[in-house]
Amino acid sequence: MEFLLFIVIGFSISMLSGFFGIGGGFVLTPVLLLIGYSPIEAISTSLMYTIGTSISGVYAHFKMKNIQWKAALIIGFSGVVATQIAYPFVNWLEAKNYDEIVIPIMYLVLLSYFAFKMLKKNQQSVNQKTNSSSIMTLIIIGVIGGFLSTTLGVGGGFIIVPLLISFYSLTSRQAVATSLASVILIVTAGFITYAVNNPIPYDIGFLLIGGAVIGSQLGARATNYVKNKSIQKLLGYLYIVTMAGLILQMLDQTILGLITLGGYTIFVNVYLAVRLIQKKVFAAE
Repeated sequence: MEFLLFIVIGFSISMLSGFFGIGGGFVLTPVLLLIGYSPIEAISTSLMYTIGTSISGVYAHFKMKNIQWKAALIIGFSGVVATQIAYPFVNWLEAKNYDEIVIPIMYLVLLSYFAFKMLKKNQQSVNQKTNSSSIMTLIIIGVIGGFLSTTLGVGGGFIIVPLLISFYSLTSRQAVATSLASVILIVTAGFITYAVNNPIPYDIGFLLIGGAVIGSQLGARATNYVKNKSIQKLLGYLYIVTMAGLILQMLDQTILGLITLGGYTIFVNVYLAVRLIQKKVFAAE
Protein backbone atom coordinates (compact mmCIF):
# COMPACT_ATOMS: atom_id res chain seq x y z
CA MET A 1 0.00 0.00 0.00
CA GLU A 2 2.83 2.42 0.86
CA PHE A 3 4.44 1.61 -2.49
CA LEU A 4 1.28 2.70 -4.35
CA LEU A 5 0.74 5.72 -2.11
CA PHE A 6 4.07 7.34 -2.99
CA ILE A 7 3.59 6.66 -6.71
CA VAL A 8 0.18 8.35 -6.59
CA ILE A 9 1.60 11.29 -4.61
CA GLY A 10 4.42 11.61 -7.14
CA PHE A 11 2.00 11.58 -10.08
CA SER A 12 -0.47 14.05 -8.55
CA ILE A 13 2.13 16.61 -7.50
CA SER A 14 3.96 16.33 -10.83
CA MET A 15 0.78 17.33 -12.68
CA LEU A 16 1.00 20.58 -10.73
CA SER A 17 4.74 20.73 -11.42
CA GLY A 18 4.40 20.61 -15.19
CA PHE A 19 1.45 22.99 -15.16
CA PHE A 20 2.77 25.61 -12.73
CA GLY A 21 6.53 25.24 -13.36
CA ILE A 22 7.17 24.73 -9.65
CA GLY A 23 9.25 21.53 -9.75
CA GLY A 24 6.89 20.00 -7.18
CA GLY A 25 9.13 20.39 -4.14
CA PHE A 26 7.22 23.23 -2.57
CA VAL A 27 4.13 20.98 -2.39
CA LEU A 28 5.98 17.75 -1.59
CA THR A 29 8.07 19.16 1.27
CA PRO A 30 5.02 20.17 3.37
CA VAL A 31 3.38 16.81 2.53
CA LEU A 32 6.43 14.90 3.79
CA LEU A 33 6.56 17.09 6.89
CA LEU A 34 2.88 16.37 7.51
CA ILE A 35 3.47 12.61 7.05
CA GLY A 36 6.19 12.70 9.71
CA TYR A 37 9.56 13.05 7.96
CA SER A 38 12.20 15.30 9.54
CA PRO A 39 12.92 18.65 7.81
CA ILE A 40 16.28 17.40 6.45
CA GLU A 41 14.70 14.18 5.08
CA ALA A 42 11.81 16.13 3.56
CA ILE A 43 14.14 18.69 1.96
CA SER A 44 16.57 16.16 0.45
CA THR A 45 13.79 13.86 -0.86
CA SER A 46 11.95 16.82 -2.37
CA LEU A 47 15.10 18.02 -4.14
CA MET A 48 15.65 14.54 -5.59
CA TYR A 49 12.03 14.40 -6.74
CA THR A 50 12.20 17.87 -8.26
CA ILE A 51 15.11 16.87 -10.50
CA GLY A 52 12.93 14.16 -12.07
CA THR A 53 9.82 16.30 -12.48
CA SER A 54 11.75 19.25 -13.89
CA ILE A 55 13.55 17.20 -16.54
CA SER A 56 10.28 15.63 -17.62
CA GLY A 57 8.47 18.97 -17.67
CA VAL A 58 11.27 20.72 -19.58
CA TYR A 59 11.13 18.06 -22.28
CA ALA A 60 7.41 18.74 -22.79
CA HIS A 61 7.82 22.54 -22.79
CA PHE A 62 10.82 22.30 -25.12
CA LYS A 63 8.61 20.65 -27.72
CA MET A 64 6.07 23.44 -27.30
CA LYS A 65 8.82 26.12 -27.60
CA ASN A 66 7.82 27.89 -24.38
CA ILE A 67 11.31 28.13 -22.80
CA GLN A 68 13.28 31.41 -22.77
CA TRP A 69 16.73 29.81 -22.70
CA LYS A 70 18.84 32.92 -22.00
CA ALA A 71 16.78 33.77 -18.94
CA ALA A 72 16.74 30.13 -17.78
CA LEU A 73 20.55 29.82 -17.93
CA ILE A 74 21.23 33.10 -16.13
CA ILE A 75 18.77 32.23 -13.37
CA GLY A 76 20.08 28.67 -13.15
CA PHE A 77 23.77 29.50 -12.79
CA SER A 78 23.23 32.36 -10.34
CA GLY A 79 20.92 30.06 -8.36
CA VAL A 80 23.62 27.36 -8.18
CA VAL A 81 25.98 29.82 -6.48
CA ALA A 82 23.28 30.70 -3.95
CA THR A 83 22.67 27.03 -3.05
CA GLN A 84 26.19 26.77 -1.68
CA ILE A 85 25.52 29.70 0.64
CA ALA A 86 22.22 28.26 1.84
CA TYR A 87 23.41 24.79 2.92
CA PRO A 88 25.52 25.99 5.91
CA PHE A 89 22.53 28.08 6.98
CA VAL A 90 20.27 25.00 7.03
CA ASN A 91 22.88 23.04 9.02
CA TRP A 92 23.10 25.88 11.54
CA LEU A 93 19.31 25.87 11.93
CA GLU A 94 19.32 22.10 12.55
CA ALA A 95 22.20 22.31 15.02
CA LYS A 96 20.35 24.96 17.02
CA ASN A 97 17.03 23.06 16.75
CA TYR A 98 15.48 26.03 14.96
CA ASP A 99 14.71 24.15 11.74
CA GLU A 100 11.23 22.94 12.71
CA ILE A 101 10.20 26.50 13.56
CA VAL A 102 12.11 28.71 11.11
CA ILE A 103 11.50 26.67 7.93
CA PRO A 104 7.68 26.54 8.26
CA ILE A 105 7.60 30.27 9.12
CA MET A 106 9.71 31.11 6.04
CA TYR A 107 7.24 29.09 3.98
CA LEU A 108 4.29 31.00 5.41
CA VAL A 109 5.82 34.41 4.71
CA LEU A 110 6.72 33.53 1.12
CA LEU A 111 3.41 31.82 0.40
CA SER A 112 1.50 34.84 1.69
CA TYR A 113 3.50 37.24 -0.48
CA PHE A 114 3.27 35.22 -3.68
CA ALA A 115 -0.41 34.41 -3.20
CA PHE A 116 -1.02 38.16 -3.09
CA LYS A 117 1.12 38.74 -6.21
CA MET A 118 -0.62 36.03 -8.24
CA LEU A 119 -4.15 37.04 -7.23
CA LYS A 120 -3.56 40.78 -7.51
CA LYS A 121 -5.79 42.42 -10.10
CA ASN A 122 -4.31 44.06 -13.20
CA GLN A 123 -1.12 41.99 -12.84
CA GLN A 124 -0.68 41.89 -16.61
CA SER A 125 -0.72 45.67 -16.96
CA VAL A 126 2.07 45.88 -14.36
CA ASN A 127 4.12 43.40 -16.33
CA GLN A 128 4.00 45.54 -19.43
CA LYS A 129 5.74 48.39 -17.60
CA THR A 130 8.71 46.32 -16.43
CA ASN A 131 12.09 46.13 -18.12
CA SER A 132 12.34 42.67 -19.65
CA SER A 133 15.98 43.05 -20.75
CA SER A 134 17.68 43.37 -17.37
CA ILE A 135 20.28 40.69 -16.75
CA MET A 136 20.65 41.93 -13.17
CA THR A 137 16.96 41.21 -12.60
CA LEU A 138 17.51 37.61 -13.69
CA ILE A 139 20.57 37.24 -11.47
CA ILE A 140 18.65 38.51 -8.44
CA ILE A 141 15.77 36.13 -9.22
CA GLY A 142 18.26 33.27 -9.50
CA VAL A 143 19.99 34.09 -6.22
CA ILE A 144 16.68 34.33 -4.36
CA GLY A 145 15.41 31.11 -5.96
CA GLY A 146 18.64 29.21 -5.31
CA PHE A 147 18.97 30.24 -1.67
CA LEU A 148 15.37 29.43 -0.82
CA SER A 149 15.48 26.23 -2.87
CA THR A 150 18.19 24.72 -0.69
CA THR A 151 16.84 26.22 2.53
CA LEU A 152 13.28 24.99 2.04
CA GLY A 153 13.84 21.88 -0.11
CA VAL A 154 12.00 23.22 -3.13
CA GLY A 155 12.94 23.62 -6.75
CA GLY A 156 12.68 27.36 -6.49
CA GLY A 157 9.98 27.43 -9.14
CA PHE A 158 7.27 28.59 -6.76
CA ILE A 159 9.46 31.66 -6.21
CA ILE A 160 10.86 32.05 -9.74
CA VAL A 161 7.53 31.83 -11.60
CA PRO A 162 5.81 34.78 -9.87
CA LEU A 163 9.02 36.84 -10.01
CA LEU A 164 9.34 36.25 -13.77
CA ILE A 165 5.71 37.25 -14.25
CA SER A 166 5.93 40.31 -12.00
CA PHE A 167 9.39 41.68 -12.82
CA TYR A 168 10.46 40.20 -16.17
CA SER A 169 7.31 40.54 -18.30
CA LEU A 170 6.95 36.87 -19.21
CA THR A 171 3.52 35.34 -19.75
CA SER A 172 2.47 32.67 -17.27
CA ARG A 173 3.15 29.97 -19.85
CA GLN A 174 6.68 31.25 -20.60
CA ALA A 175 7.43 31.75 -16.89
CA VAL A 176 6.39 28.16 -16.13
CA ALA A 177 8.63 26.71 -18.86
CA THR A 178 11.63 28.96 -18.15
CA SER A 179 11.38 28.28 -14.44
CA LEU A 180 11.49 24.51 -14.94
CA ALA A 181 14.61 24.80 -17.13
CA SER A 182 16.47 26.92 -14.57
CA VAL A 183 15.30 24.74 -11.69
CA ILE A 184 17.17 21.69 -13.05
CA LEU A 185 20.53 23.41 -12.46
CA ILE A 186 19.57 24.85 -9.07
CA VAL A 187 18.06 21.66 -7.66
CA THR A 188 20.84 19.39 -8.89
CA ALA A 189 23.43 21.52 -7.09
CA GLY A 190 21.36 21.58 -3.91
CA PHE A 191 20.65 17.85 -3.99
CA ILE A 192 24.32 16.91 -4.48
CA THR A 193 25.21 19.03 -1.46
CA TYR A 194 22.64 17.20 0.69
CA ALA A 195 23.47 13.75 -0.72
CA VAL A 196 27.15 14.08 0.16
CA ASN A 197 26.43 15.10 3.74
CA ASN A 198 23.19 13.34 4.73
CA PRO A 199 21.48 9.94 4.41
CA ILE A 200 18.59 10.17 1.92
CA PRO A 201 15.58 7.81 1.59
CA TYR A 202 16.32 6.99 -2.07
CA ASP A 203 13.63 4.29 -2.22
CA ILE A 204 10.91 6.85 -1.48
CA GLY A 205 12.48 9.31 -3.91
CA PHE A 206 12.46 6.82 -6.80
CA LEU A 207 8.84 5.83 -6.11
CA LEU A 208 7.83 9.48 -6.22
CA ILE A 209 9.78 10.06 -9.45
CA GLY A 210 8.25 6.94 -10.99
CA GLY A 211 4.80 8.43 -10.55
CA ALA A 212 5.98 11.82 -11.77
CA VAL A 213 7.30 10.85 -15.19
CA ILE A 214 3.86 10.85 -16.81
CA GLY A 215 2.20 13.45 -14.60
CA SER A 216 4.62 16.29 -15.39
CA GLN A 217 4.23 15.67 -19.13
CA LEU A 218 0.45 15.92 -18.87
CA GLY A 219 0.63 19.03 -16.70
CA ALA A 220 2.95 20.76 -19.18
CA ARG A 221 0.64 19.98 -22.11
CA ALA A 222 -2.33 21.36 -20.18
CA THR A 223 -0.77 24.85 -20.18
CA ASN A 224 -1.71 25.06 -23.87
CA TYR A 225 -5.40 24.73 -23.05
CA VAL A 226 -5.70 27.09 -20.06
CA LYS A 227 -5.52 30.88 -20.23
CA ASN A 228 -2.47 32.61 -18.73
CA LYS A 229 -4.72 34.50 -16.32
CA SER A 230 -6.28 31.24 -15.10
CA ILE A 231 -2.83 29.67 -14.56
CA GLN A 232 -1.91 32.66 -12.38
CA LYS A 233 -5.08 32.41 -10.30
CA LEU A 234 -4.82 28.67 -9.78
CA LEU A 235 -1.20 29.10 -8.65
CA GLY A 236 -2.23 31.84 -6.23
CA TYR A 237 -4.87 29.58 -4.70
CA LEU A 238 -2.29 26.79 -4.44
CA TYR A 239 -0.10 29.08 -2.33
CA ILE A 240 -3.03 29.80 -0.02
CA VAL A 241 -3.96 26.13 0.36
CA THR A 242 -0.36 25.13 1.09
CA MET A 243 -0.13 27.90 3.66
CA ALA A 244 -3.31 26.65 5.32
CA GLY A 245 -1.90 23.10 5.45
CA LEU A 246 1.25 24.29 7.20
CA ILE A 247 -0.69 26.35 9.72
CA LEU A 248 -2.83 23.32 10.53
CA GLN A 249 0.32 21.24 11.00
CA MET A 250 1.73 23.82 13.41
CA LEU A 251 -1.54 23.57 15.34
CA ASP A 252 -1.14 19.76 15.51
CA GLN A 253 -3.99 19.24 13.03
CA THR A 254 -1.88 17.07 10.70
CA ILE A 255 -4.73 15.03 9.20
CA LEU A 256 -6.77 18.11 8.42
CA GLY A 257 -3.68 19.69 6.84
CA LEU A 258 -3.18 16.68 4.57
CA ILE A 259 -6.85 16.72 3.58
CA THR A 260 -6.67 20.42 2.73
CA LEU A 261 -3.55 20.16 0.57
CA GLY A 262 -4.61 16.83 -0.95
CA GLY A 263 -8.07 18.15 -1.76
CA TYR A 264 -6.75 21.06 -3.81
CA THR A 265 -4.19 18.83 -5.53
CA ILE A 266 -6.98 16.46 -6.57
CA PHE A 267 -9.13 19.41 -7.73
CA VAL A 268 -6.36 20.76 -10.02
CA ASN A 269 -5.57 17.26 -11.32
CA VAL A 270 -9.22 16.69 -12.22
CA TYR A 271 -9.48 20.15 -13.80
CA LEU A 272 -6.41 19.54 -15.96
CA ALA A 273 -7.55 16.04 -16.90
CA VAL A 274 -10.91 17.45 -18.06
CA ARG A 275 -9.16 20.10 -20.17
CA LEU A 276 -6.91 17.52 -21.79
CA ILE A 277 -9.82 15.16 -22.49
CA GLN A 278 -11.91 17.98 -23.96
CA LYS A 279 -9.05 18.90 -26.28
CA LYS A 280 -8.77 15.27 -27.43
CA VAL A 281 -12.52 15.05 -28.06
CA PHE A 282 -12.67 18.32 -30.00
CA ALA A 283 -9.57 17.34 -32.01
CA ALA A 284 -11.20 14.01 -32.91
CA GLU A 285 -14.33 15.82 -34.14
